[in-house]
Amino acid sequence: MESTYSANSIQVLKGLEAVRKRPGMYIGSTGIDGLHHLVYEVVDNSIDEALAGYCTDVFVVLEKNDIVRVEDNGRGIPVGIHPEEGVSALELVMTKLHAGGKFDKQNYKVSGGLHGVGVSVVNALSSWCEAFVYIDGNEYYQKYLTGIPEEDVKLVGPTGKRGTTIRFQADTSIFEETVYSFDVLSNRLRELAFLNKGVRIILTDERLSTPRTFEFKFDGGLQQFVEYLNKNKTVLHKDPVYFTGVRDDVEIEVGLQYNDGFNETMFAFVNGINTREGGTHLIGFRSALTKAINDAFKKSKLAKKLDDALSGDDVREGLTAILSVKVMDPQFEGQTKGKLGNSEVKGIVDGFCSEQLSFIFESNPEIAAAVIEKTVLAAKARIAARQARELTRRKSFLESAGLPGKLADCQEKDPTKCEIYIVEGDSAGGSAKMGRDRSCQAILPLWGKMLNVEKTRIEKIIGNDKLQPIIQSLGAGIGTEFDVEKLRYHKVIIMADADVDGSHIRTLLLTFFFRYMTALLEKGYVYIAMPPLYKVTYDKQIFYAYDDAEKDKILAGSGKDPEKIAIQRYKGLGEMNPEQLWETTMDPARRNITRITMEDAVQAEDVFTTLMGEQVEPRRQFIEENAVYVSNLDV
Repeated sequence: MESTYSANSIQVLKGLEAVRKRPGMYIGSTGIDGLHHLVYEVVDNSIDEALAGYCTDVFVVLEKNDIVRVEDNGRGIPVGIHPEEGVSALELVMTKLHAGGKFDKQNYKVSGGLHGVGVSVVNALSSWCEAFVYIDGNEYYQKYLTGIPEEDVKLVGPTGKRGTTIRFQADTSIFEETVYSFDVLSNRLRELAFLNKGVRIILTDERLSTPRTFEFKFDGGLQQFVEYLNKNKTVLHKDPVYFTGVRDDVEIEVGLQYNDGFNETMFAFVNGINTREGGTHLIGFRSALTKAINDAFKKSKLAKKLDDALSGDDVREGLTAILSVKVMDPQFEGQTKGKLGNSEVKGIVDGFCSEQLSFIFESNPEIAAAVIEKTVLAAKARIAARQARELTRRKSFLESAGLPGKLADCQEKDPTKCEIYIVEGDSAGGSAKMGRDRSCQAILPLWGKMLNVEKTRIEKIIGNDKLQPIIQSLGAGIGTEFDVEKLRYHKVIIMADADVDGSHIRTLLLTFFFRYMTALLEKGYVYIAMPPLYKVTYDKQIFYAYDDAEKDKILAGSGKDPEKIAIQRYKGLGEMNPEQLWETTMDPARRNITRITMEDAVQAEDVFTTLMGEQVEPRRQFIEENAVYVSNLDV
């Protein structure tokens, strides 16, 4: 029997003013990540309606002037008068911090918007917000200014629609930036569509002269998600392994497939929320996978060829997997829900996945054989890597206090105040050493061609003479041993020429950090230096331009005699003397540096695989599709 979703369903745990005072506590930050989080909070409510079985379509529209509109065809937020609060349930949901229908578990068995703060936080952090509700054959409307109702909920009139539309404009006095990224949103919405098979999510960008629309709907769910992640990789078995079921009120869904690469691609979700820091559900799954593959390995012909048991790292080499669980009362760490803490979920997921994986490997000997062969090779590589580590440690590489000879270290020892420039070329490195602030800036010059770690196992990386100095300088280890708490610098700045070779070096370094020092990117410690492209000299005055538009603006300055203007196009960092390098690229008060973030790990995985992997055709296609966006290219 369908439960009644009415005003009586809304429970209140009060207070809203703190949201505007400390927005970071509720959406993570007031930067670009927090801005997009506003959209996710509203969309999550629509997805919760889909999880409850009442919504099939979700529309997200980016209107002009940074206005966002989210529509769904769910039941519609109740509008009746709340029996205890004496106001419309819609007003409570929109204006009270802990008001929602997700606490009693009758109307939403599981949900992503668990704390009842989502839409009210969006309302509080918007300069204005509107709610349109289509319920019981009528349309209702209420508008809010910085979270405060402008008027009571009003009846607009009859309608044949049902659902809820939330329309809002982020408050420019709170957010550092209010321009939404179509790509960032499309990646998250694609992810939600994979996780909620059969739900249609449509994203439209009306800011363009010709609106752009993406539609996401995946009836294959996690199987299609795994295929999407592996589309540019060579897989070891044609079809992804897939299973789903319910145990002790926990819904568990898994899709996995092995490829011939050396990295693990693992995403774990709870009620549609990407738990980037893992948690008990992920621990349970990894334990089950290790046990199931070891059991199959012991029964195989390859068991005699390896003295060790297969480790967790062995069985996850080349693994692409998605774990999605739905939990009635999940306990997350913080409002951004990065890690699941429910202790009982570990055993539930472990037990269920162990049974399913064992059955699948027994029923599909060809899959089991391919996976076992892969993991045995990984185990042999692990043993070789361990021997390489022991050798390099004896040479005072990973564990000693010794630092590479080319490193010009800084005087400050507090990592939060230190930064290291990884500089392309000895010439530029020399200028950087002379021009730097020795108290807090370290310089590490690079030379020669770097290793593409996307195509290499860790034992070769440890012994690589181009990567060793970086590992030594940062001082935090590598791979599974990487400990971000030991990091010697909290700003790692890549400084390379503004040409094709420089771009290649940046990409190789970022690939290395992404694969073997992931926490560097997760913490936001990696930056790209932005040296100027032009030096413009006029009447003994010097101007620096970082792109063509800035150069043109300088040249258009009033009263300049064109005959007295000299323009130098920098081809490399080595063309700048120490003083110029300091004032254009290294002085914290004047430099331009860009932080590299991991806002969307799924997209990052796809891009790194496409650009740095073995397959040529996807890379060619990516370059052709994105060439139109290149604004500066040296050939």
